[in-house]
Amino acid sequence: MAIFEGAGVALVTPFYPNGDVNYDKLEELLEEQIVSGTDAIISCGTTGESSTMSHDEHLDVVRFTCKVVKNRVPVIAGTGSNSTREAVYLSEQAQEAGADGLLVVTPYYNKATQAGLIAHYKAIAVSVKIPLLLYHIPGRTGVTMKPETMVTLCGEVPNIVGVKEASANFSSMAEMMNLADGCIDLYSGNDDQIVPTLSLGGKGVISVLSNVAPRQTHDICENFFRGDVKKSCEQQLKAIPLIQALFCEVNPIPVKAAMNLMGKEVGPMRMPLTEMELKNQERLAKAMKEYGIL
Repeated sequence: MAIFEGAGVALVTPFYPNGDVNYDKLEELLEEQIVSGTDAIISCGTTGESSTMSHDEHLDVVRFTCKVVKNRVPVIAGTGSNSTREAVYLSEQAQEAGADGLLVVTPYYNKATQAGLIAHYKAIAVSVKIPLLLYHIPGRTGVTMKPETMVTLCGEVPNIVGVKEASANFSSMAEMMNLADGCIDLYSGNDDQIVPTLSLGGKGVISVLSNVAPRQTHDICENFFRGDVKKSCEQQLKAIPLIQALFCEVNPIPVKAAMNLMGKEVGPMRMPLTEMELKNQERLAKAMKEYGIL
């Protein structure tokens, strides 16, 4: 059984102006997401700026998220690292904190071989009992997992259950799903590709868009699963200009800017990420107004 089906939000981490985590705001965001129909919470992923957090901060955010959510929807903790030892530690601690699943990015910078990737993920998986999703995003990590590597991991390791695919390579995804023969739960890692990914047998999306349009993102998936593919496609296409604006600078700069425009007061990014350029802020605000969320 899949960890979740539908739209999981890759939630931002709100900060105070001094850069400390704003837990009051985080609780507010979590409640808003649940009320709006979000199907899962992804804590401390790329959008949550986990790469700028200390291990203590990272795990405190995961613990707090699990405490607030109280099993109402699954909580999936980002626990990837370029060090296998660190990824194991974060994964063990996230399990202890109450996470329902893990999202583990490929080990960046080291550029492991396919054999190294298999060994890395197997070491993490054997250290925990909760399910684990591979996170394939070669544009950020510089590491490409081959379809057969992902199938090997999901087929041989009981608690490696699926992949968040953000490669945008549909030929590779189709090959993977053909080889998988049902052993992989596929999630789109790109908001502009939800419907195409679902058409390959995907279970849903792990979404940046859901931070600003949770109900709409949920509905794209729900309508597809209900058989109304035409409506799902219409909703996907309507969101394209907003999605493009949300990625006109590196994530999560635009989505945090969007949330602040909506009055959600999620604060700044941590450096080296900086505030959005003015021309892109104007583009973002225009797209938000046209979509009807501003």
